[in-house]
Amino acid sequence: MTASGNTPVVDVIVIGGGPVGLAAALYAARSGLEALVLEPRAGVIDKACGEGLMPGGLQALVSLGVDPPGHDLRGIRYLAGGRGAEADFTAGPGRGIRRTRLHRAMLDAVEAEGIEMRALAGAGLTQDDAAVTVRTEASGSRGPTLRARWVVAADGLHSPIRRHLGLGSAPRAPSRHPRWAKRYGLRQHYGVAPWGDYVEVHWGAHGEAYVTPVADDLVGVAVLSDRRHGPEGHLDGFPDLRERLGGAPVMTALRGGGPLHQRTTRRVAGRVLLAGDASGYVDALTGEGISLGLAHARAAVAAIAAADPQSYERAWRAATRRYALLTRSLVQMSRPALGRKLIVPAASALPGVFRVAVNELARPIR
Repeated sequence: MTASGNTPVVDVIVIGGGPVGLAAALYAARSGLEALVLEPRAGVIDKACGEGLMPGGLQALVSLGVDPPGHDLRGIRYLAGGRGAEADFTAGPGRGIRRTRLHRAMLDAVEAEGIEMRALAGAGLTQDDAAVTVRTEASGSRGPTLRARWVVAADGLHSPIRRHLGLGSAPRAPSRHPRWAKRYGLRQHYGVAPWGDYVEVHWGAHGEAYVTPVADDLVGVAVLSDRRHGPEGHLDGFPDLRERLGGAPVMTALRGGGPLHQRTTRRVAGRVLLAGDASGYVDALTGEGISLGLAHARAAVAAIAAADPQSYERAWRAATRRYALLTRSLVQMSRPALGRKLIVPAASALPGVFRVAVNELARPIR
């Protein structure tokens, strides 16, 4: 596959070979579009991730022909100070899936579809009325220049393409009461049999710990906090969870990411569409990252197939509205110390409201 003058190489170049980028390539191929994926990292990619897939996200994944093994999830359970509240999913089970297994399954699907992947990073781009020219890098050196009719940038939370296009919103001026504190995520796995079929959310004074069963002998623990912890102190705010884990062996290295909140001014710039975390991110608190990213990928490809990129902006807003509203509300409620202390008692006292909120997030994103 080589460029010839100004002739596009392919219909779609996808920048970023994580789950959202691979999903975009699969949707493109199944829409009759030729796709090329650029990802500088070889093989299976791991990252800090809660690893719990909501029922709607699992259904979207299976519809793509991707069905990785994991541990079925019945619902969500909130815990704090000896109190708890739980809500079962009504749209079918979710699934706890190791990030590496998810990525392996998606790589296999892309290979089976005959989609080409190149070990290149997108370094910048220019565009005209007919196509996008992408400058690439390989191991820090200049790579080939590629051309496509469209580009989907799914290059992550700190997207270089978003920054290159100037689509990231400028940070707000510091204040004594910032609306958004910087939050960070850490994740590690423990070799212990899951003690339930729920994603447990343990609420602490400065963050939350998410316990996700991902196999019959493995649980993942992801901590979200406005404090940056070292490898020794990330569970200090969760004594009940630390006791529950007991002496379970640590099975994976601690991985981190953040700051989580990323604002964008828009998601479409000419023939370039941002998807997944690259398109903006509120917080991982409600666990919808993969589900939302799959919806972005599907909507971006639908807009490309219709040659109507602005329809993606509308579809992105529709897909993201529910997540953004509920996540922003919950993050803001949990900012004051008193509000954080009241979340689990409120969920326990109003089980119907809690169940509706959980299942709003769990249903398929259209």
